[in-house]
Amino acid sequence: MPSTVSASPDAPEQPPGGTGSALDRFFKVSERGSTLAREVRGGFATFFAMAYIIVLNPIILGSAKDMYGHQLDSGELVTATVLSAALSTLLMGVIGNVPIALAAGLGVNTVVALQLAPRMAWADAMGMVVLAGVVVMLLVATGLRERVMNAVPVGLRKGIAIGIGLFIMLIGLVDSGFVSRMPDAAHTTVPLQLGADGHLGGWPVLIFAVGTLLTLALLVRKVPGAILISIVAMTALAMVVHAVAKVPSWGLTTPEWPGNPVASPDFGLLGQVSLFGGFEKVGLLTGCLFVFTVLLSCFFDAMGTILGVGDEAGLMDEKGEFPGINRVLLVDGLAVAAGGATSSSATTCYVESTAGVGEGARTGLASVVTGALFAVALFLTPLATMVPSQAATPALVAVGFLILAGSVRDIDWSDFTIAVPAFLAMVMMPFTYSITNGIGIGFVSFCVLRLAAGRGREVPVAMYAVSGVFVFYYAMPALGLT
Repeated sequence: MPSTVSASPDAPEQPPGGTGSALDRFFKVSERGSTLAREVRGGFATFFAMAYIIVLNPIILGSAKDMYGHQLDSGELVTATVLSAALSTLLMGVIGNVPIALAAGLGVNTVVALQLAPRMAWADAMGMVVLAGVVVMLLVATGLRERVMNAVPVGLRKGIAIGIGLFIMLIGLVDSGFVSRMPDAAHTTVPLQLGADGHLGGWPVLIFAVGTLLTLALLVRKVPGAILISIVAMTALAMVVHAVAKVPSWGLTTPEWPGNPVASPDFGLLGQVSLFGGFEKVGLLTGCLFVFTVLLSCFFDAMGTILGVGDEAGLMDEKGEFPGINRVLLVDGLAVAAGGATSSSATTCYVESTAGVGEGARTGLASVVTGALFAVALFLTPLATMVPSQAATPALVAVGFLILAGSVRDIDWSDFTIAVPAFLAMVMMPFTYSITNGIGIGFVSFCVLRLAAGRGREVPVAMYAVSGVFVFYYAMPALGLT
């Protein structure tokens, strides 16, 4: 299946044949229509697009307290976050051979910080994350996870891919400050507004706007390395602006050269895990529900990302299936468990990987580059965190469009039993700020509409089973099980 992105920035570089190098053969670079240069650029672009997690994850986890009032050390959390991202992404590149990077999952880290930790010790909460990863690996070993993914109709997969595109575009708009949440004090039903107060203002927003226009202009001109060029150029411009205009705040990161770019990693949280201590604190039923909540988020967030990135990178076969998916899913399960073992929360696949795909990345070599950059960041964290979100997020806006443009035409809009679920999946992801919610609502509506149309036998059993799990998950609050 051709990829829209692959034809955009790098079409002139398409190689007529392989380079013959061992690296090219191992990662099948030429076989997938890529080049070593594209893979390296893609790895850099993905790293810069998701480097914010180095700062954000420690803030989310470090601001919470466990039942004993203990807080995790910020320096140790930075090391844990970077270490789990580096190892998981390197494994995904070498074993999975796909351009998908992994890091601490946004959303699930909030669950760990706000739902699990307050009712147990931090080691207990991370133990439940490890258990969720073990369950994911068991599902992969039994083939159940692959069957669930292959049971998803092509049209619904396209809807999921588009939803991810819209979702990452919204992430880019919010993280840049171009769009912000309306404060509850406004007493309005409008949830979002332009800028911080209904108007665009400030140097950071200008950097984002210029970066977005630059990225799109470079893509239109089919300039190789368009996304990476934009990120580097906007970072340099932001540094100049910050030095001259003395901008008071850029959000999580400040674009200025650090006084000491080298920082020693602190591995104090590594292995601080109690697998079953949490069950002693909250009981067997509640403990199982906690593990289930982490599992559900990791399972379907990763599923949506893998399908979306795989489709956009042109890795699907003629049946719309992902060859070698079990290796990718196995690494994802290992990553979830590794995140708990390092106390960085569950590590999962990142939609920001599409920034690398937008640069032409098609193989695991890009992931190896991204993983290597995370490994370097263990010692150069101050440098990794100097790229402001306003310089990196234009890539998410551009890639969001490219994903939509490449998938929307492949949905059969005349068949409402697939068009409506695809539509709901694609809009619910950005509207609820959750990939899992979009997938769940898409799955349930697909089953209901096929039954309503008298076509229930066309729905795979796996789709019914997963939809039932989602119905139970959404009913948990009403049943008093959260």
